[in-house]
Amino acid sequence: MQLSLEGVSKKVGAQTWLYEMGLAPQPGAVTVLLGATQAGKTSLMRIMAGLDVPTHGRVRVDGVDVTGQPVRERNVAMVYQQFINYPSLTVRDNIASPLKLRGEKNMDQRVRELAEKLHIEMFLERYPAELSGGQQQRVALARALAKAAPLMLLDEPLVNLDYKLREELRDELSSLFAAGESTVIYATTEPGEALLLGGYTAVMDAGELLQYGPTAEVFHRPKSLRVARAFSDPPMNLAAGHTAAGGVQLQSGPLLALALPATQAGGLTVGLRASALRVQERPGDVALNGHVELAEISGSDTFVHVATPIGELVAQLTGVHYFELGAALTLYFHATQAYVFDGQGSLLLAPVRQGAV
Repeated sequence: MQLSLEGVSKKVGAQTWLYEMGLAPQPGAVTVLLGATQAGKTSLMRIMAGLDVPTHGRVRVDGVDVTGQPVRERNVAMVYQQFINYPSLTVRDNIASPLKLRGEKNMDQRVRELAEKLHIEMFLERYPAELSGGQQQRVALARALAKAAPLMLLDEPLVNLDYKLREELRDELSSLFAAGESTVIYATTEPGEALLLGGYTAVMDAGELLQYGPTAEVFHRPKSLRVARAFSDPPMNLAAGHTAAGGVQLQSGPLLALALPATQAGGLTVGLRASALRVQERPGDVALNGHVELAEISGSDTFVHVATPIGELVAQLTGVHYFELGAALTLYFHATQAYVFDGQGSLLLAPVRQGAV
């Protein structure tokens, strides 16, 4: 299915929920709507589904104008944060309900396959009320996958699950989506989830569509500071700087030997991802002396907050590390790992990706 939004916007009273935007998700692929709470992701998905009508603009499916066509007349599968199941049906019958409607021949086999992928095969004979919230969410997800609709809308479907299960299901969903049977729109607040799912990403903020493209491209070349902030977890480290002979001079910090566009002058913002900072020096590194303000262990990574002359920086270190609060610590990075934004927040320079053409 080729879904396209043309000049779509949404106002409710005096409030603008969605500013005018155009979007044509790649058919048969995953498009992640990435943004914080109230970025406009759910509002946009409701318009895609036919649950809401845009204030302005058109919605087309395979070139046909379906603006205003209700959801019951569209072949769409949806899963919300708040799961919806048929309470009077067993898990097996919930998953099988869309298969029955289209006369699926291998219904029992398909139900079991989906149940196993979502780790609910042991609950097939139970009713939704006998399941936990996370288990019910997986039932709703299995039913949506069983429908095999050409357009599948998933609004933060894993948010109610524990961390370990979310990681497992992301891998399973990536495999299911890779089959290319549906155009999938997947909303999330987590940059890491967008990267794991791959495909394409549309970054949203406060009702605006900021950037859309292949996920890796958007992550490595955010077109603006707003995109960089939205697509970084932990947030990108930002420091003030200005153009100088030989590169970019950080305010109260070192000179970064970077080649900027010849026409660029004036104030700049330099961005460093937490993963670009290290505590071991390499040849050609820039050094920033500081002291530890906080150290957090999360999974297999350690996030250390360091007060430096250019401001507080967060470094993401692989493995478990222990630091004493207030201890002296030097952070290192290579200048070519820095992002540079102009005074209006537009990207001027991004790190060159290894293997990129």
